[in-house]
Amino acid sequence: MDQEILINESDTILTQIISRIENNKNFLLSGGAGSGKTYSLVQVLQYIVKEYPKKQIACITFTNAAADEILSRVKVNNLYVSTIHEFLWLQIQRFQNEMKQSIIELIQNSKIKVQNFDENLLLGKTIQYKEYTQIANGIISHDEVILIANHMFNKYPKLKQIVIDRYPYILVDEYQDTDQLVIEILLNSLQSENKKSVIGLFGDEMQAIYDKGIGNLDKYIDSSVVDKIEKRENRRNPQVIIDIGNKIRTDGLVQIPSTDQDAPNMLEGIVKKGNALFLYSKENINIKESKFFVGWDFQDPWQTKELRLTHNLIAQEAGFEGLMSIYDKDPIVKFVQGLQAHIKKQNKEINEQDSFEKVIYSADWRYLKKGKHNGETYLEDRLKDEVFLKCYNQVKNLPYCKVKKIKFNKDDLLDDINRKRGSMNDQLIKHLFKIQELVSLYDEKRYNEFLRKTEFRIVSVKDKQRLKENIEQLRGYNGLSISEVIDKADDMGLCRKDDHFYHFIKEKEYLYERVKDVPYSEFVNLYNYLEGYLPFSTQHKIKGREFENVLVILDNGKWNNYNFESLFLENTKSNTKVIERSKKLFYVCCTRAMENLIIYYPDPKEEVIEGAKKIFGAENCINLEVEQ
Repeated sequence: MDQEILINESDTILTQIISRIENNKNFLLSGGAGSGKTYSLVQVLQYIVKEYPKKQIACITFTNAAADEILSRVKVNNLYVSTIHEFLWLQIQRFQNEMKQSIIELIQNSKIKVQNFDENLLLGKTIQYKEYTQIANGIISHDEVILIANHMFNKYPKLKQIVIDRYPYILVDEYQDTDQLVIEILLNSLQSENKKSVIGLFGDEMQAIYDKGIGNLDKYIDSSVVDKIEKRENRRNPQVIIDIGNKIRTDGLVQIPSTDQDAPNMLEGIVKKGNALFLYSKENINIKESKFFVGWDFQDPWQTKELRLTHNLIAQEAGFEGLMSIYDKDPIVKFVQGLQAHIKKQNKEINEQDSFEKVIYSADWRYLKKGKHNGETYLEDRLKDEVFLKCYNQVKNLPYCKVKKIKFNKDDLLDDINRKRGSMNDQLIKHLFKIQELVSLYDEKRYNEFLRKTEFRIVSVKDKQRLKENIEQLRGYNGLSISEVIDKADDMGLCRKDDHFYHFIKEKEYLYERVKDVPYSEFVNLYNYLEGYLPFSTQHKIKGREFENVLVILDNGKWNNYNFESLFLENTKSNTKVIERSKKLFYVCCTRAMENLIIYYPDPKEEVIEGAKKIFGAENCINLEVEQ
């Protein structure tokens, strides 16, 4: 029966989608890992172009790379392919007055944050969309485009109708990663009784591992706004990993191997068997020992990946441990947490306008919770630490109400997905990425994209020479600190300090003071890690990628957002959202492997081992201590 279904699937998927298009119905193509969703998207584009050559089609994607891939496969005049941000900007940029009014309203309700904003500053200015934000000068960036567009589509019916008339067909790649506000525009604003855009969405809810993505479209499916079509084929994974993926999925979709003889997971007409092992150790055998057992060559980052949830060990190996230490182990942040707990427990009366130092002594926080430590007061003991002393001197005279708001963590430093969306929380790190991306684009000779992302203008041969010299200065680092590189990039006109940057410094002065003196070379190491130039990666970062060999280290690292134990237990006390989040991440990790998959779980409970046997098979669950 499965074979019969399989033979017919490739033919019927396109037929089902065509039926929806011809009946003016929105549709969702839901397909698991390796199912060829992008291939189907291209097929649909080719059909629409052929049957409706005079109608404009929009295809919006998550990244520029995805847009380029689609454009390379479908080259016609009536097709517009872009990222989500670029698409939205194209729709709203002509309506300058309405955009200015929307910006003012969004600032007034605090959805856009600007220091000392005067709405009169926008008079006579043209709103521009660039890589940085200066609201007072009429310049907006990625963070604002989605907010403004959503506001305008809700407020101005004329805008809705114009877009419906312009684009009768809009296709969305990787819908599950799309912002809720964008989905509202597509499935609410661009739908009407008289006329609508047909929206086609392609993706997989089991791969919705980012918090800001829409995830699933259940409410739109249940209300018949969208018809769901399932694609069951898997062209990437060997049989054993397809079977494991089916056991992990929670949405009812069951994948089967493709019958396409040219599919990557086929060998001489038969789907590859592959290997999948679950390794564990009761004693805490380190990761190097588990890698030795695996026996793979981890020097080729494009063929073999080591996946971890936590970044701390990676930071040490990759060379950005200084930055990681600041974001993950700041002594003042941890000290304030203890101080606040002490104040609450002792029911102390304090004046939050007093200096941080005064509050410490008025709260009698000179001692450890269990009394004196070696006869010294707690604060005096801590001040002997050079890092703590430097940080303490920076904040001791600030009002306590300001110091207690100091909060940041490693997620801000490593917010790679929201960086690609243009909506990172940490504007300092976002700014540094802009600088390094410009250096990379120049080095890769992608000059057109480089010029789109910089204020530097070339009008003469001297400008070209000056640009080359500037890039060489930034590329060489020459022992420069992060703040020195930021200043140089600004002075050169390569990457301007914008509203977000200055707002960040004002609001997070303490963090900036800590980061600014770190060698810029550390940030370059972070950049290389997040861009995939190293053999190890986080489990989030490899979505959409595939490798011959994948080693997954299942270690929560004290991160409460995930509970890997829950993957193998039938009954668990974990939060439902935590369980769902953990399963989706595990599914993405397992399905990256084109040949071999190894899971390493340190010190599991017996119940976890029994659960792993149900997923991997008892013969594939190996105790490393026994094997040594």
